[in-house]
Amino acid sequence: MLHSYAFSNFQSFRERTEVDFTQSKKVAFTDWMTDTPTGERVSKLMAVIGPNASGKTALIKPVAFLAWFIAHSFQQIKPEANIPVTPHFAAPNEPTEFEVTADFDGKLWRYVLRCTPERVLHEALYVKRERFSYVFIRDWDAKDSSYSVKQQDFGLAAQEARKARPNASLISTAAQYGVPLAQRFASALVMTNVNVFGRIPMGEQLLTSAAQHFSLNAAQRTHMERLLSSWDFGLSGVELREIPANNPQQPDQKIWTPFGKHIADKTIFTLPFVLESSGTQAAFVLLSRLLHTLEHGGLAIIDEFENDLHPHMLEPILGLFSNPDTNPLNAQLLFTCHAVEVLNLVNKSQVMLVEKDQHCESTACRMDAVEGIRSDDNFYAKYMAGAYGAVPSF
Repeated sequence: MLHSYAFSNFQSFRERTEVDFTQSKKVAFTDWMTDTPTGERVSKLMAVIGPNASGKTALIKPVAFLAWFIAHSFQQIKPEANIPVTPHFAAPNEPTEFEVTADFDGKLWRYVLRCTPERVLHEALYVKRERFSYVFIRDWDAKDSSYSVKQQDFGLAAQEARKARPNASLISTAAQYGVPLAQRFASALVMTNVNVFGRIPMGEQLLTSAAQHFSLNAAQRTHMERLLSSWDFGLSGVELREIPANNPQQPDQKIWTPFGKHIADKTIFTLPFVLESSGTQAAFVLLSRLLHTLEHGGLAIIDEFENDLHPHMLEPILGLFSNPDTNPLNAQLLFTCHAVEVLNLVNKSQVMLVEKDQHCESTACRMDAVEGIRSDDNFYAKYMAGAYGAVPSF
């Protein structure tokens, strides 16, 4: 489970910013929390709210980037390509730094990365025994134009470690050589609708990708149909059809396409999902990500969670993560939203407030760090009144 992550000099954030999922054991335990095998109490979700252009998406991008970089940078980036990080425009020549702490295999781990778009400058993995000790430390020596790598029980041959590409993580590199620890880290499940440019926009391709996903996962498909039919979208079910893709270059290619089932006068009609409402489409695609995370455990990172959905949909969808029947593996959710009704559903320690100042620098803090806030406050009313900041100014 994710315990915390921090970063600096990334997009609109210049100073070090931390997103902490850990919870004080003095706070009343709720279904939104779990006690981890390493002894910490951790939240299953974190909501990010703030005005438009405040930096909400930039706040969740670092953990999505780290998940990709750790697991896939060796395979999915060309040897000559830059690392897809963008420093704050006021500090273009300074490195970007990341840090993430999570429990895995019953142990607490910390991963640290300092890089520029051109190369990794410092990369390290630590594991907590009595205290944190390094598994590997990789540093760039500009004088010798080479990397030095120290290892303790990591398992990558020293020669291969020194030759790791400057734009790839040592973990993703080691996974290609069959290093067991690296392969386990590379298999960690993170589902997201965020890429280097921001939120992936809704479109026909996302619908077909979600349909293909459900065609391969019968239990999730059944769950999806039941949820959509119960959420008053006018659906009685969802039909998946494999139809020709009409691709001249691949005439035999087929794609999975979703159709909504509707009943009128005891007659069943089907409608292509591209003609369904934007809210129905959004819920279908969202469930393809959330149900997979809930079934297998891991982390879902969703930007504009309520996009095209009615605010009343927040509670039943978020409730999938609080209910132990639907979240038996304690999957986590990190999301941004504009529907501040979420403040009526969660604890103040499960909300990040984001603002941007006149210098185009974003800042973020956990809501329980706001001075004077009380647990029995009406968070929604006070936020709407501007008591906590992170609201639009006109």
